[in-house]
Amino acid sequence: MRKRHLLSVQEETALLREVETVYEELANRPIERFCLARTNCCRFKLTGEIPYVTRGEALLAARAWRASGRKALEQTSDGRCPFLNPSDQRCRIYSARPFACRTHFCAAAGGPYRRSEVLDLIRHLEDIDRRLHNQCGPRPLVTAVTEALRKITAKENGAR
Repeated sequence: MRKRHLLSVQEETALLREVETVYEELANRPIERFCLARTNCCRFKLTGEIPYVTRGEALLAARAWRASGRKALEQTSDGRCPFLNPSDQRCRIYSARPFACRTHFCAAAGGPYRRSEVLDLIRHLEDIDRRLHNQCGPRPLVTAVTEALRKITAKENGAR
């Protein structure tokens, strides 16, 4: 059986910074899209589509969620993303929103990015995932972020 190398806090932080760099690279691409903030893409039951995220993306989203004072994802019966604020219809982790949320635009906003436009960034996220020792690949948003929140809580409890 192969022994798994545990990442240090510094190694994990560096890898999460790489995820943020991927997000920055995407924002700097000259691809014409403009989100109209209709939030249809945040309503998974409506669209039938659930974003899949890598472990690095899930950890960033979980950290942003925790930074807002929350410890667990809210259960939503209406099929909306748990990050979508029901009162003002805004994403509560917008600056840390996953890659899929950044590239899935509705038709009114210019449509989704073509895979060929962002394939290098997807591959970079997958490489970061491997270096984070994620063996299962991208997972559904709620599942992945819930696991990341548990990991953060376990680390905090172990540090006490």
